This record gives sequence, C-alpha cells and structure tokens, in this order.
Amino acid sequence: MTHTVTLKNNCDFRRAYGRGKVYTNPALVTYIVRNRAGICRMGITTGKKIGNAVQRNRARRVIRAAAEMLPVTKGGYDIVFVARTKTVYRKSTDIYAVMKKQLASAGVIDA
Repeated sequence: MTHTVTLKNNCDFRRAYGRGKVYTNPALVTYIVRNRAGICRMGITTGKKIGNAVQRNRARRVIRAAAEMLPVTKGGYDIVFVARTKTVYRKSTDIYAVMKKQLASAGVIDA
C-alpha cells in the first residue's frame, strides 16, 4: 500500500463507520468506503478497551507495519482499520494475512 494518504479528519472516519462495508476478524475490523479523491486513504484507530497507551501504540504500530507490506491497492477507497484486544498479541505477519483477506474480499486488491 505504497500510495496512501492518512485519514485525519473525524468526519472521514465517521463517514467510513456510517456508510462503509465492514469486515470483521477477532484481531482486526476493517471499514471500506469509496471516495471521490481517486487515491487510497487509510486510517487506524484504537479504543481504550485495548489497554493502556503502550498497548494502543503497539497495536497501531503492528497495523501500520502490516499495511506497508500490502500490495498496491486500487484508488478511490477510504480504509479504516480498527484494532481489537487480540491485535496487541499478534505479529504484523498475522495481521497482514487478515488484512489481505479482508481487502481481497472487498475487491480493493487482487487476490
């Protein structure tokens, strides 16, 4: 996922939560929604249920490392990855496999 822009605005995250298609796994939840920008934008969120700040930062780091390994995605999508409690205890290669499966089933990347 080399050509991505980071989602930063709350309205973009809320739009993905409200209108996006949801793909769940015990380790990761993914919201995918089309955008008009023509580029792929990615956001990562972790809630307080994950644990303290150290665990939340580790979850974000693991998700970010897994997203860097993904192949180039088709443009025009907003993707929001939401960490779950099991994300902290998984390695980035495990999260990468989950991400790849979810994005392939959504049609964002080629399987």
